[in-house]
Order: sequence, then C-alpha cells, then structure tokens
Amino acid sequence: MRRFSTAAIAIFALTSGLAGCGKAPVAENSTLPVETTAVAYLVHEEPAGAMGVADARQSKDAATEITVVGRIGGSAKPFVDGTAAFTIVDPKVPHCSAEEGCPTPWDYCCETAALPTSTALIKVVDPQGQLVTEDARELLGVKELAMVVVHGKAERDAEGNLTVLADQVFVKETK
Repeated sequence: MRRFSTAAIAIFALTSGLAGCGKAPVAENSTLPVETTAVAYLVHEEPAGAMGVADARQSKDAATEITVVGRIGGSAKPFVDGTAAFTIVDPKVPHCSAEEGCPTPWDYCCETAALPTSTALIKVVDPQGQLVTEDARELLGVKELAMVVVHGKAERDAEGNLTVLADQVFVKETK
C-alpha cells in the first residue's frame, strides 16, 4: 500500500506541475485559442508622440505606425459589440453634456459637422493582426467618453477614413 501511495503522490505532483495551477498542459504547437487578457494590450505609460485624430487623418505620412489620442464616442453606440473595436473622436471636438439635456453626450450630437474629419476606428488586434474577439469595454475597462491613447498600424481608405490596428491602449482619463 505504501508503494502505491508514494507512486500516486509522485504522479499527481508530476501532472500538477506540468499542468500549472490545475490547467491541462498545452503543447507549443497547439491550435487551442489563447486566452485574451487586457495585460497584452493595456499599457501603464502613455505612448509618446500622440496626435489628435483630426491631425492624424490629415497626415500624409507614409509611415504605418501611428499614435493617436481621442475620446471614445462619435455615435450613440461607439463600441462594436463582441469585439475590441470602437470609435474615437479628436479631443478638440467638444462633446455635449448631460446638463444640456443630452442623454448620450458621447454621440457628439452638438458637433455632428466636425465628426467626418475627426473620428477614427480603433481595432485592438492580436500579434497576428487578428481582431480581438472580446468586448473592448470588458477587455480594457473603458466606457463612452474615456480618453485613450492608442498605438498601432494606420490604415486609410480612399475616403480618408482612419483605422488604427492597435497593439497598445493607454487609458488617459475616464469620464
């Protein structure tokens, strides 16, 4: 009986050590999805060289790396449900306030004329460039009107719309 107990303990210890905190071991070449965590995208220091969304949209710089700052908003629903994607608005554009009777100040209903040249779509992407499929509100702990600084790869379409494939997000201010 003693040999069985010692062997059972050794096997248990070995498999527990390989699994790590009770999780099954995963081979390096495994195709299982990787858990998404905000740690991979949230940074605790503001990335240098951030420019407002309007300036970034006007920039003709051929560089694809970009850092932009803006407030989450631009519509009544600035988040893309179920993904880490949202729109931001240039910080120079004033948002409406609840005191003015606006129930959704993040839609910038008082400044709709400024929105076409002052918004950008942010898509948080994994290291392979794939959109993260976790809601940005949960992943990053943000909500409407939060001021964020994002760094990533810039993409522009023929109409001049700016999309940032973000690999870093710094939450500058929450409202």
